[in-house]
Amino acid sequence: MTDKSRKETGTSDFLTQPISRRNMLKLAGIGGIGALVGASGMGGVLALTQESGPGSMIKAGAAGGIVPFYGEHQAGILTEVQNHVYFASFDITAEKRTEVIELFRDWTVAAANMAQGNDVAQKLANEYVPPADTGEAAGLLPSNLTITFGAGPSLFLKDGVDRFGLKAKRPQALSDLPLFPLDDLRPEWCGGDVCVQVCADDPQVAFHALRNLTRRARGVAVVRWTQAGFQRSRQADPKKATPRNLFGFKDGTGNPDVNDPKLMNQHVWVQPQDGPAWMAGGTYLVVRRIQMRIEVWDRTTLRDQEDTFGRHRDSGAPLGGTDEFEPLDLDQKDKNGQLVIPVTAHSRIAHGDGSVKLLRRSFSYADGIEPKTGALNAGLLFICFQRDPARQFIPIQQNLAKNDKLNEYIVHRGSGIFACFPGIKQGSYLGEALFS
Repeated sequence: MTDKSRKETGTSDFLTQPISRRNMLKLAGIGGIGALVGASGMGGVLALTQESGPGSMIKAGAAGGIVPFYGEHQAGILTEVQNHVYFASFDITAEKRTEVIELFRDWTVAAANMAQGNDVAQKLANEYVPPADTGEAAGLLPSNLTITFGAGPSLFLKDGVDRFGLKAKRPQALSDLPLFPLDDLRPEWCGGDVCVQVCADDPQVAFHALRNLTRRARGVAVVRWTQAGFQRSRQADPKKATPRNLFGFKDGTGNPDVNDPKLMNQHVWVQPQDGPAWMAGGTYLVVRRIQMRIEVWDRTTLRDQEDTFGRHRDSGAPLGGTDEFEPLDLDQKDKNGQLVIPVTAHSRIAHGDGSVKLLRRSFSYADGIEPKTGALNAGLLFICFQRDPARQFIPIQQNLAKNDKLNEYIVHRGSGIFACFPGIKQGSYLGEALFS
């Protein structure tokens, strides 16, 4: 984006003259926060608590919370998982490095303001030009909006061409994922130069954020693919139990404790000695679009379903156990001398020896039906974060692809890997260390 276009859209004045959706509620005569609390019947509509530690792990008391955009690490990684996601992959169409930098500068300002509940840019006085903000989030609370950015391998080198002079800065860990056994990947769901993960407790707030980032990228980047996803809402499950996937089983039980800085440094955050200095404090995102064979699963007995996962469906506890979070007893046998958790169980294979962990942050998706078969087009948008995919996701997935009984009921359709930038300091911009 040129300096002229930035001026026309109000980007340069954006931080000093924000237009707050929360203020618009008052201007509209709704009566402010007190009216919202009374109307909802909930006392804590805007309750928000912040805990110390990497990524400023934030727990939102309700759907109206604010998650700060700036910080040591990007939000949307350790943040408590929201109800909705819009994940998008972009291809850079610009030819100049300066254009990419300008886009990242603009996206930084836009994302920071939307996370605070403000419009994406200052309102324009001229009614004969398109509005700076698309408007569908006017009057809506921020809804714990987080926007997380990452760079794909092709940003550094695409078809053998170093388009932006970044080849020497590509981390060794950022390589295209191998093709795993049983993968049935479709090009329209794979790859991309840049990814944007938008999460919020309201789907319209999340869509608004992605729509406006896409709009501001015109002439510099185009959407390659997108996927919307969901999980159970805070309203439906105030106890905030582990979410369930569309097979009815809990998803994410084995995650490391995000409130433990030592574990996060060990498994999630890239350390200074791991590679290029610009990635220190960042992480690697792997996304897989996994289609579930829902109709086949629904005709499977409960016993077979639980043997497939190696867990009880209702409680989430390992087979032979009673508590969701108790350790897997991989040596336990039944009275017939058979392993209680089968050798092909998903939980057994994913667990391995217990030393390798991922931070899963997955969502379900449902996209109508398959035109040719009439089967439900639904499944899991698997998203995970890790310090080194070559030591974490890749070996785990290689074992799962070869031995997991769950493969009878799923097929991997989409795939991508991205280097998520470290957190952004106020006054800086997304990826500044990469481009410096």
